[in-house]
Amino acid sequence: MTRTYLTLDSVSFSLPDGRVVFSDLCFEFDQQATGLVGRNGVGKSVLARLLCGQLEPTSGRCLRGGSIHYLAQQVQHPATLSVAGLAGIEPALQALQRIEAGSVEPADFDTVGDRWDIRRRLQAELLAQGLGHLSLHQRASELSGGEAMRVALVGAWIAAPDLLILDEPTNHLDRASRQQFMEQLSLWPKGLLVISHDRQLLQRMSRIVELSSLGLRSYGGNYEFYDQTRAQDSENVARQLQQRKHERKQGELELARQRERHERRTAKGNKNAREANQAPILLGRRKEQSENSLGKSRTRETQAREQLNLRVRQAAQQVEEEVAIRLYAPPEQRFTRRTAARLQALLMPFRPARVGTIDLTIEGGQRIGIIGDNGVGKSTLLKVLAGHLQPLSGECSVQVPVAWLDQQSSILDPRTSVLEQLLRVNRSVRESELRTRLAHLDLDAVKMLQPTASLSGGERLKAAMACVLYAEEPAQLLLLDEPGNHLDLTSLRALESMLVQYEGTLMIVSHDETFLERLQLSHYLHLRNDGWTWRAVGEHLDKQ
Repeated sequence: MTRTYLTLDSVSFSLPDGRVVFSDLCFEFDQQATGLVGRNGVGKSVLARLLCGQLEPTSGRCLRGGSIHYLAQQVQHPATLSVAGLAGIEPALQALQRIEAGSVEPADFDTVGDRWDIRRRLQAELLAQGLGHLSLHQRASELSGGEAMRVALVGAWIAAPDLLILDEPTNHLDRASRQQFMEQLSLWPKGLLVISHDRQLLQRMSRIVELSSLGLRSYGGNYEFYDQTRAQDSENVARQLQQRKHERKQGELELARQRERHERRTAKGNKNAREANQAPILLGRRKEQSENSLGKSRTRETQAREQLNLRVRQAAQQVEEEVAIRLYAPPEQRFTRRTAARLQALLMPFRPARVGTIDLTIEGGQRIGIIGDNGVGKSTLLKVLAGHLQPLSGECSVQVPVAWLDQQSSILDPRTSVLEQLLRVNRSVRESELRTRLAHLDLDAVKMLQPTASLSGGERLKAAMACVLYAEEPAQLLLLDEPGNHLDLTSLRALESMLVQYEGTLMIVSHDETFLERLQLSHYLHLRNDGWTWRAVGEHLDKQ
């Protein structure tokens, strides 16, 4: 029986421009259900591609035991790709069709292997996942992001590898699909590595492994254990660093006192020798002895100081090199408490007429979570409120300044840097201040000047958030569509903190229950295929 493992043996990886992503990683992933976490840009997806063999390390080795299936964060579906292709079994289906048509080519039989029931298995699995309406030959480009991810996951279940690597698998799944996915994942009998910032998903893992500037570190427990342990560890290493600095300061003071005492003794001895009218040869010998003694004392002092500095450096090396993510809340202003928006007999586009219309008044200062399955119109409603779509009928009246941030961060010009775009929307704040704000989002001097197309998904979202929140006239109605999808855990917590401080009217679409629970929402708007419901937080749903 093959033992499933992935071993990193002194693995380093550098980008073509020479930038080091990580270096000298030594670690073993086995069959434990493992969650991999880390900051945006630290190299989690690069590591996943190294583990599955899509990339080769710049140095070191990656040793593999057992079959591996890797599902990338961004499910790619070019125009020619079918549902079967997205599930990864189109070559086997095509070979099976050729065999059924009379082919005797050995290559076709090798491709099919023992998967003679692959067509039936795929159809059955799609049906079980609520995707039975999809045709195997349907274009993948016609699917929603959630449907595409679910089809790709179906392919992963069918592949049944020894080790399954999933990169942000819940990003585009609605609540029902997330729950179904997590239940199925709990039944997975083989090796599992999940890259995620989804705290509910990470809570189900047997251990959490963190990739940071210090390398890979394993925490033997779920997310809650990791969060508590890491916080305690960070506090301990920070305390130890301060202790080592204090010891250095005290040590340097003691060395200074010793030097002063030695110099006083030497000066006194030389004075006594001169006053005793000693022969010049004796005075010269005494001077030579004093200089030798002083030289040895200075050598010991230098060695002691180097030892003190070494202890500080060693303590500092245990502190992760990270920028504290900080989001600036809009400056205090006269946030209105008047009605922010009013929907009257609103019939949204792309929704069946049988769903009916929406009548809703959104008061200033309300904090509304918009929930519901994929495809029920959550994003469409935000687009209507933002003025990017017109309703089929009825009225949408927005009476305050509004800002909208969609899932693709489409407000960004991919060819232009985030700094340039931020300067366009805010001419009243000095460039140096805007640079500081971007740096506090972990968008350093290099990243803030790059075209936004070259940034990672999480970095683009931070850039888009900056352009929305740091505009010269901050929005009094803030519309956010899945803002946490590409943020790391540190940035997600910073976003939660900032949104709690936001005093305007907030409408936010999210499938992340933990995220919504921390935003101090006042109301939920639940869109469904058969209508909609509205309730204050803590109240029972009342059907409209």
